This record gives sequence, C-alpha cells and structure tokens, in this order.
Amino acid sequence: MPDVIYSMTVSLDGFVAGPHGEIDWSAPDEELHRFHNERTRALGAHLCGRGLYEVMRFWDTADQNPSAAPYQLEFAQIWQRLPKIVFSTTLQEVHGKARLATAGVAEEVARLKDRQGEDVGVGGAGLAAALIALDLVDEYQLFVSPVVLGAGTPFFPARAERLDLELLETRTFGSRVVYLRYRRV
Repeated sequence: MPDVIYSMTVSLDGFVAGPHGEIDWSAPDEELHRFHNERTRALGAHLCGRGLYEVMRFWDTADQNPSAAPYQLEFAQIWQRLPKIVFSTTLQEVHGKARLATAGVAEEVARLKDRQGEDVGVGGAGLAAALIALDLVDEYQLFVSPVVLGAGTPFFPARAERLDLELLETRTFGSRVVYLRYRRV
C-alpha cells in the first residue's frame, strides 16, 4: 500500500512561507535539488492544493529554458510526467498530467491507497493540514532551512492532540539544510 508523504522546505521556526507568502529563502542548491529529483522520481502521484499547483506550473515549461541547469531540466521532466491531483474550488481547469480532484480529500487518498505502486506526495500546507486532521499522512519529510521567519504559514497545523513520530532518516546538505524524515507512530 502506498504511503502518503508530506514534504516541504521549512524554516527553523516551522514555517513553509513567510508572513507575506515569500519563499525566496527556500530555493535549493544543486545538491539539494538532485535529492529532490530522486525523491520526486519515486512518487506515483502528487496531491496539490491550488497555490502549490500554481507555483509548480513553472516546471511545465522549465525544460524549454536554454540556460536551465541539467538538474533543473531533469526535475522538469520528472514533474511533467508525474500524475497530479489538484484540490481547488476556484480553478476550472488544470494542465499536463494534472487533474482536478473529483472527490474529497479522504476519498481521493483512499483510491490512491487501494492501488499497488509508488508513494503519494503531498504539497501545500493548507491541503496537508486537511490530510493531517484526518490522520492520512504516513510520513513527514522536512527540509529545515537555517532561517527564522518569525511568522508565516506553518508546516504543521494547530492540533488538539499530540502527534507522535519516529525519526527514520537525517541528512545535512552543504547548504546547511537538514533533511528530517519521520513516520507516524
């Protein structure tokens, strides 16, 4: 059964975006980008909220940029081939290998978990919050960047109950980003 994996870059104080939505502090260097390429290549599908889908549309044409680095071209190809399910109440259409969700979050995840195959990625703090509230996230992958934002969009939503996790893996990159991989206990 595939795992649902919530993975994002996060500030040291727990935010995925600054108080005005800024993410300029989170751009990966080559080493980290190649690691993201490996992780994304292993996925069978990716769940996106509207905001993340719109940000990631950049990768739909990034492979046409003659000045793009090889690792960026590689990610563009990986992202373009990856099936995406977009949760939005405002978008009327999506492009490429994306489709708009036709059911609620729990139903879409249940369909994906019923099939054999690769894990499912989740991106976007709002969508992830809905999955976390329903206890549908199996694994958390945080790329902790050495920056303190003070406020912004939190990686984890407020919870009434504690969430116990088991540390599975850590890695420190040359950019000083620390990768933390946890599984729900």
